[in-house]
Amino acid sequence: HPASMESFPSIYKIIQKIQPDEIYHLAAQSYVGYSFQDEFSTLNTNINGTHYVLSSVAEINKDIKFYFAASSEMFGNTNISPQKEDTPFNPRSVYGISKVAGYNLTKNYRETYNIHASSGILFNHESPRRGPEFVTRKISLGVAKIKLGLQKKIKLGNIKSKRDWGYAKDYVEAIWKILQQKNPDDYVIGTEKNYSVENFLEIAFDHVNLDYKKYIEIDKNLIRPSDINLLVANTKKAKKVLKWKHKTSFIKLVKMMVDHDIKELNKK
Repeated sequence: HPASMESFPSIYKIIQKIQPDEIYHLAAQSYVGYSFQDEFSTLNTNINGTHYVLSSVAEINKDIKFYFAASSEMFGNTNISPQKEDTPFNPRSVYGISKVAGYNLTKNYRETYNIHASSGILFNHESPRRGPEFVTRKISLGVAKIKLGLQKKIKLGNIKSKRDWGYAKDYVEAIWKILQQKNPDDYVIGTEKNYSVENFLEIAFDHVNLDYKKYIEIDKNLIRPSDINLLVANTKKAKKVLKWKHKTSFIKLVKMMVDHDIKELNKK
C-alpha cells in the first residue's frame, strides 16, 4: 500500500481500508547526520507523519493499538545517567527534537483520546540490515572489504563517541511486547552497557585478525556539530513490566555484522 508520510489523505485511506489491530509507526528520516543537513525534511516527515497516523487512528478506530518509535537521541546531553523513562530530554539534533515532538504527540493522544498509544524509547539497535551510512554498518562493511582487499581505509569522525548498542531483533520483541500490555505506556529499551566507536572498531578488526589502527582515517568533516557523549539505558521498567531484557551481547553483534558482510561480498 504506497503512501507518503507527508500526506494525511494517503495515510488516512490506508488505515481506513486495512482496519489494522496494531500500528507500528517506524517510518522516519532516521539518519541523525543527515538531519543536520536537511532540517526541514526531517521535521516535516517525523513530526507531521506521526501526527497524521495518530489523527487517523483517533478518527477511524480508537481501538487500534499504536506504537511510536521514540529514540534515545531525545535525551541528548543529559546530566543524568543511565537514562530512564522520566529522565528530562535535552536533544542535540533536529532528529532528536523531532522525536521528542512525536513522543509528546503520542502521549497527548493517549491521554486526550484514550487511545492505546505507547512509545518505545529505543537506544541504538543494529543488525546486518543497517544502512551503510550508519557508523556500525560502515565499519562492518569496511572491515569486510579491507579483509577481502577491496578497500584500504575507513574514514570516521569521533571514534570516542559512546553508545548503548543492541541487536535489533531483540528490540523488535520488546516493541511487540509493549503493544500486548493492557495499559499503554512508555518504555526505555537498551542493553544498559556502553561502548565507544573505537570499541566497535577493535572488535570488528580483531575478528578478522587485523589491527584497526592501521586502517582508520579520522575525517573532521564527519564529526557532528553537536555530538552526544554518553547515552546508556536504564531498563528496569521493561524488565519488570514487559519481562524483557536483551539477549545478544555487543561482541556477538559486531562479529555477526562483519561475518554477514564478508559472506555477502563473497557472493559477488
